[in-house]
Amino acid sequence: MLSKLKKEVMLANQELQAKNLVIYTWGNVSAIDRQRSLVVIKPSGVAYEDLTPEKMVVLDLDGRIVEGDLRPSSDTPTHLELYRQFKDIGGIVHTHSTWATVWAQAGRGIPCRGTTHADYFYGEIPCTRPLKPAEVEESYELNTGKVIVERFSDLNYQQMPAVLVAEHGPFTWGVDAADAVYNSVVLEQVAQMAYLTKQLSGNDRPVPQYLLDKHYLRKHGPGAYYGQK
Repeated sequence: MLSKLKKEVMLANQELQAKNLVIYTWGNVSAIDRQRSLVVIKPSGVAYEDLTPEKMVVLDLDGRIVEGDLRPSSDTPTHLELYRQFKDIGGIVHTHSTWATVWAQAGRGIPCRGTTHADYFYGEIPCTRPLKPAEVEESYELNTGKVIVERFSDLNYQQMPAVLVAEHGPFTWGVDAADAVYNSVVLEQVAQMAYLTKQLSGNDRPVPQYLLDKHYLRKHGPGAYYGQK
């Protein structure tokens, strides 16, 4: 079942390690088959080099295991909540990559300091509020997904394919697993750039709106002209 998607998810998880976004088992990737409403995700605590397509876990959107002998990632309820609420995403990544996690632990969104950021994220990369004690005590991972959705109540998840969970770390998403990993790599790079820019400049002043608009829309807007058709 879903053999192609399982391989894609396995390779996407291994790409996290190849891009130095994870150590040990500190991250996970999932993808969804929207026609079947089935999600494929990394098994919990399995080293990336030991992954095979057969070890991937298949679940429905209610969290019931459809196929697989291993326990799914402990972050599975977060992934499922995002798939339920963000109807157009096809893949999700969660890591504890250093620079993005520094901003998350500080409870700070990442301001758009330059055109590199603006090419991929339309404005400040948001940070959620901290979870409350009751939200941590019960249904912690599900509530993590809910605070992400809450943070996006007035944001476009397609224009902003990344979020920082306060005191935790980053999540990214995309049209598929590979795209979500790509966004995670870019997020880590712009998180480092923003931190160092603040150290040098002494402020958090974002780029002007007209420059943000130009760079984001030339790649993603209706008249986009970056790259090939």
